[in-house]
Order: sequence, then C-alpha cells, then structure tokens
Amino acid sequence: MNPPPSTPFTAPPEWQWLIVFYFFLGGIAGGAYVLAVLIDLFGDPLDRPLARLGYLIAFPVTVVCGLLLILDLQRPLRFWHMLLQSETLRPMLKPWSPMSLGSWALLLFGGVAFVSFLAALADDGRGRWPRLAVLRPPGVLGTLVALIGGALGFFIAGYTGVLLTVTNRPIWADTSLLGLVFLISGASTAAALLALLGRRRARTSVTGLHALERFDSLMLVLELIALVALVVSLGSMARVWLSAWGALLAVGVIALGIVVPLVLYRRSLRLGDLSSSTVAAVLVLVGGFLLRVVIILSSEGV
Repeated sequence: MNPPPSTPFTAPPEWQWLIVFYFFLGGIAGGAYVLAVLIDLFGDPLDRPLARLGYLIAFPVTVVCGLLLILDLQRPLRFWHMLLQSETLRPMLKPWSPMSLGSWALLLFGGVAFVSFLAALADDGRGRWPRLAVLRPPGVLGTLVALIGGALGFFIAGYTGVLLTVTNRPIWADTSLLGLVFLISGASTAAALLALLGRRRARTSVTGLHALERFDSLMLVLELIALVALVVSLGSMARVWLSAWGALLAVGVIALGIVVPLVLYRRSLRLGDLSSSTVAAVLVLVGGFLLRVVIILSSEGV
C-alpha cells in the first residue's frame, strides 16, 4: 500500500466524460495494435485478417483520442503548446511529467499507427499504394515498424493509470496499481472488440476467434485479481467506494464486465455458441468503460 500523501489533496482536475472516453479508447487503441503485432509475428498466417483488423482499429481510434484531449482543454486551439514551446517553437518534452510523455507518446503512436493503417489497406489490395504492404510484418521493415508501434501501444494502454497515480487525488494517489489495471483492461477490451468485429468478417478463422476468446478470458482473470489487489492497496481510502460508486464497481465492472463474460466465453469455447461470445464481448466493453467511470468520477467527487 502506498504511504499517505505528504501534502493535502489538490483540487480535482474536473475531468469528466471526454477524459473518461479518452482513457477507454486509448486502452483499446494501444491494445488493438499490440494484439495485431502479436498475431502478425507469432500467430497462424490464417489469422492475418484479425491482425489487419487490429491495425485498422488502432489508427482512427487514436485520432479520436487526440480530438477528445483537445476538446477537453480550456483553450482547445492552443493544444500544440503541449508539444512545442510557444516562444521558440522548439519541441517541449518534460521526461519527468507523465502528461508531457503521454502527449508525445500519443503523437508518435498515432504516426506509427497511421503507417500500419496504410500498410494494412495495401496488404488487402485496397490501398492506392500497394508497395506500402512491406511496412507490415513479416518483412524486416514491417517488423521494425510493428515493434516500435507495439512498444508505444503498450505504453498508451497503461500510461493513463500511471498519470492518475502521480496526481495527488483520493484513490489515485493511494495506489500504484492503476497503470497495471488499465493495461490489463485495455488488452481485454481490445481483444473483445477484435473478436466482436472479426465475427462479422467472412475471412476470419474460427480458430483465431477462439484464441482471442481464450486470451480475453485470461485477461479477465488477471483484471479481477488486479482489482482485488487495488482495493486492498487503498486501505482506509477504499471507504470511498462504500457508495453507489462501489456498487457500480461490484455489479457493473466485476459481475457483468468480468464474471459473466468468463462464463459466456467458456460456453462459447465448449459449445461453439456464437451468441454467447457476442454477448460476452459486449459486456467486456461495457465493463471496461464503467471501470474508467468509477476510477475517474469517484475521485472527482471527493
């Protein structure tokens, strides 16, 4: 458990729904890209359509994340001040600031995700520049792009939790596990979205979809363990969740977003029940969103 903050809690940053959606979609964007890389590098060649879907998801969702961050600023037109010095226009990077690191990581990840997006289109024969397909694995150049993007995607999926941890607010400042919880949740929600959309694509292999379901089941178990550890690490501060927020966490996140999908995934894998896997994926996405709602808004109200 983290020691109590040495200074009084600061005023809430007044993060509301735009930031909740940003945290949720950021986890999906980073998680989808990392899963696409893993499928391309280590998966069955028949599962390449699933990897392609991951790249096609990651870039546009990252763009939405950037727009949400800009709209949340008090003066949106000055968003570039997060990246450049206003007087000299030189790059402004503060390695000690998670917010500064996050801004640059999102920009760099968006650039790499855009390259992979174009490569995925070209690899399917739909892009205007078919030669861009070399920017996707298994070629050397494509593998290099994928590894760089995968590292950035991994960072994006979890850094929002770290950002909260270094913010001197109730709950956020009382645990060091938020980054881990958000990282696992990002991987889980990304796998659920890939499985959900993949079932609608004719070329998606059944074995690949089942592999995603097994992966998501593992992530859900890890997420449940991480959430229990998070509550324990909060100590007395966990009393904040003896409220409607705690009920939402227990029912919306843990019961409906983790336990029920685990049961449904097991049914799908055993019986091949398409409806079970579809409902499971939808519940995982809802649970992942509600997790961010509880973590962010419960602290804002203290």
